[in-house]
Amino acid sequence: MDVLVVDLTHGGVIISIKLSKLDHFNKVYVHDLYGTLKNQDKKRLSTHDIVVVSNICELNKDNEDNKKELLISYPIHSPLKPDEIREKINRRIGPNLTHHETVKFILKQWKKRMEKEKIFVIEVTGVKGKTTTVSLLKSILKSYNPLTLTSLGATLTLNNENVTLKKNISITPASILETVELADKINNNETVFNRCSTESLIAKDEELNSKDQDYKIAIFESSLGTSGVGDVGVLTNIVENYKIAKNTSNAKIAKEQVFNNEHVVIDYSTLIKFYPEKIRRSKVNTFKLKDQKLKNENIFPDLMATPPNLIAERVKYDLENSELEINYENIETIHGNKVSGKLDIKTFAFGEHYILNILGAITTALTLEIDVKTIKEGLKNFQPVKGRSSIQLKDNVKVVEEINPGLNVKSIEKVIDSVKDLNNYSIVVGGKYGVTCEEIDELALSKLLDSLLNKYDLDLILVDELGRGIFNKMENKVSFFDDYLEAQEVAIKKGKDILLIYRSNYSQTNKR
Repeated sequence: MDVLVVDLTHGGVIISIKLSKLDHFNKVYVHDLYGTLKNQDKKRLSTHDIVVVSNICELNKDNEDNKKELLISYPIHSPLKPDEIREKINRRIGPNLTHHETVKFILKQWKKRMEKEKIFVIEVTGVKGKTTTVSLLKSILKSYNPLTLTSLGATLTLNNENVTLKKNISITPASILETVELADKINNNETVFNRCSTESLIAKDEELNSKDQDYKIAIFESSLGTSGVGDVGVLTNIVENYKIAKNTSNAKIAKEQVFNNEHVVIDYSTLIKFYPEKIRRSKVNTFKLKDQKLKNENIFPDLMATPPNLIAERVKYDLENSELEINYENIETIHGNKVSGKLDIKTFAFGEHYILNILGAITTALTLEIDVKTIKEGLKNFQPVKGRSSIQLKDNVKVVEEINPGLNVKSIEKVIDSVKDLNNYSIVVGGKYGVTCEEIDELALSKLLDSLLNKYDLDLILVDELGRGIFNKMENKVSFFDDYLEAQEVAIKKGKDILLIYRSNYSQTNKR
């Protein structure tokens, strides 16, 4: 059998190289769908005898190969579907695998090793809250030396210290392969750790010595669904069911891949709204806030007979240390047990969206049968992720930073809703274009901000590329600055606290 890997922009190079090393395939073809292949990567592919095709019709040239079955590996968000490929080439088409499913296929032996060594794997997906949820779990499971992949980088905890395996890394499925390889092949040489800090060692792996697993748990953040290698798959939410694959699919369809994991932890309202047919599925544990409104409550009243497994009965918000009273019942664990009980938590939490991330992390930990004392201690010591509702003090002014490449209209609305008294805040909104595949709806955001201005005496400042686009669409007149740092300085002089909502990577803003 041969294999065709579609799309080299979103991890296709790593996936195709890994496939070429397996005994399952005679030849590996790759289709440079977006024409983004770099010369360096072309050389890497050539080294592994991987054939690059700019047009899939090129696969018709070799009559001998036409007799072989062809497996197609493609991203879940690819505009080019396997059915279209079938129509264009004269080949016997074999199975179709998304890149997520391909990663699971590649990691088959690794997963067996994890099971043998009783190392648990968690995969986290969702529209919002993925990075924060992984960070919460990392804090709870610190004693397990967690291997983690998030949009902030791939890290390994050794002797209570974080070792950065790679800082600038995506959360495409292929990055799981890269993270696993980096973790498996580093050694304790300090120079190796330094070399790992910024660049991948995929192309240099012959320089490194293999070593036994140091991590006892692996936690991977993944966009648009999970690969299915997880003992637990977590779906934080679908706060916005945005379109993908040139409007032929959406976030709901992509993230349904979370159900390919053995156990699933999912926001209760997301399950009711998007996957009601799975509410009575075994090994699905849910969480919610007590007063959280469910849009489908009246449409599917029979579903409400299946209550959430974990509920935050009471939340006392505080910018530095919120308090939660939690009840949980019949959480199905990975060991086949059902656990119930009560839990009082003190931790950092900024608003409802942050609380839901905490509930998701707690439900996941309980699914793994982590003891309550460890959960409480981990959350007590949790330090907020920089830029994800984290708080800084500048000139005696509190600056709440929500710096996130995946910010959309709904998440911005939730962040603003989290501020108790809007009149006491200067709100700075803006950011960059092109930081993720999905751009933000400027018109919808301008309408949201106009409605808030009509309702509150709001001190709103717009900044940077996104801010300019919103500024030109708003009915109300507000301040605009090209540089968010300049806007922040102006806001500080007003003596109000600041809520900075900025669409970018935190690492990019941190360099300024």
